[in-house]
Amino acid sequence: MGHPDKVADHLADAVLDRVLASDPKARVACEVLVSGRRVILAGEVSASPLPTRGELRRLVRETIAAVGYDSWESGFDPRRARLQFYLRRQSPDIARAVDGAGEIGAGDQGMMIGYATRQTPELMPLPLVLSHRLAARQAVARVQGLIPGLRPDAKAQVTVAYEGHRPLQVEALVLSTQHTPAWNERQGDLAEEVTAHILKPALGDWWHEGLVTHINPGGPFCLGGPAADTGLTGRKIIVDTYGGWAPHGGGSFSGKDATKVDRSASYMARHVAKNVVAAGLAAECEVHLSYAIGVAAPTSVSVDCSGTEAVPEERIEALVREVFPLTPGGIIADLGLRRPIFAPASYHGHFGRTPGEAGEGTFSWESTHRAAELAAACGLAAPAS
Repeated sequence: MGHPDKVADHLADAVLDRVLASDPKARVACEVLVSGRRVILAGEVSASPLPTRGELRRLVRETIAAVGYDSWESGFDPRRARLQFYLRRQSPDIARAVDGAGEIGAGDQGMMIGYATRQTPELMPLPLVLSHRLAARQAVARVQGLIPGLRPDAKAQVTVAYEGHRPLQVEALVLSTQHTPAWNERQGDLAEEVTAHILKPALGDWWHEGLVTHINPGGPFCLGGPAADTGLTGRKIIVDTYGGWAPHGGGSFSGKDATKVDRSASYMARHVAKNVVAAGLAAECEVHLSYAIGVAAPTSVSVDCSGTEAVPEERIEALVREVFPLTPGGIIADLGLRRPIFAPASYHGHFGRTPGEAGEGTFSWESTHRAAELAAACGLAAPAS
């Protein structure tokens, strides 16, 4: 959560949530740059009322402080940072296309992809699940003081050996974690602490003594955050989704309200794929949805189960069209996307999370409540709850 790109994502979604809290039908497209001692917010916001500059200043400073930065030495000082705002109203052409004369039209054109696999209980690829666990555990170790002197900036990577699509074992992992100068000459001691308090708890049964670990492989990592590296919204779209296991349509999520199908249709595509796999219709499922700006119905719906399907893909695709609402308005209503629920998704991944993890309905797209209906329609046994 302290990586500069994720700080930018978190700020963008914090702005989105703040606006949605007072106007659920607001239009928001907020981009953020954090660099050195500066935060720049730019984009389009149409809402009633609009947040004041004073409210935005407080929100930015409080959000950065909540991430864990409290001084220039730590990576950023939210109290003394220079804040610049370049927000304007949404283009009337885009607003007209979206609002139309009837049902909400897509806020942009593009392709959105959802994916699920039986590799893990989360129905996500194992390397990404474990890397997110490592990042989340680093935050726990820092906040709870399990390893004194950790700082917010960190990133993780996991290498898994496979037989086909079945994971056999974790072969290597990388964890780079920012720290205070006290650890600069004690990197070996830090590695021991990280192994005990982060790696082993995060990996659980996947830990084994032959695993190759790289902890701060570049050496001391004292200066981090925006003080060391510029952060931008939308620069971590692969780690936000499926870790490269599935393709990506190219659109990022954070800072966008749900009329932007980059976000909402990607959430629905994940919801569809997860329910297909949870229902036992396939062991792996990739769902593609595409849209044209101003048009409600998707321009294409396709399903690819990579040969793992238990029923014909044509049947699965027909069920997807029948069971799931795929228009922007239908997606927004079905997943409850007009609520201020997005900031918790801006770090540790948008997918593979527990439904309701950060509050009731927060990760509604992770629910598998339609799996039983899909299984019954195909004459399959009801999936275990």
